[in-house]
Amino acid sequence: MNKVVKLISKKINWFIWLLLVVLWNYGFPKATPLQDVLVAVILSVFFIIIQKLQSRDLQKSRSRSKFDN
Repeated sequence: MNKVVKLISKKINWFIWLLLVVLWNYGFPKATPLQDVLVAVILSVFFIIIQKLQSRDLQKSRSRSKFDN
């Protein structure tokens, strides 16, 4: 079950990242290619940090559930 949740979370994060990149491209059509790449990289780093935090939270909740029983 944990792997399924992790996979769904990764896919949702990827779709949100893609949506933000598309919104950036349509919202700022006169942006230079360098700006486009910089925004995509910044968003990628942001979502990598989010994924690490989410996986850390999943590990904490899983370890808590072992002691609750």
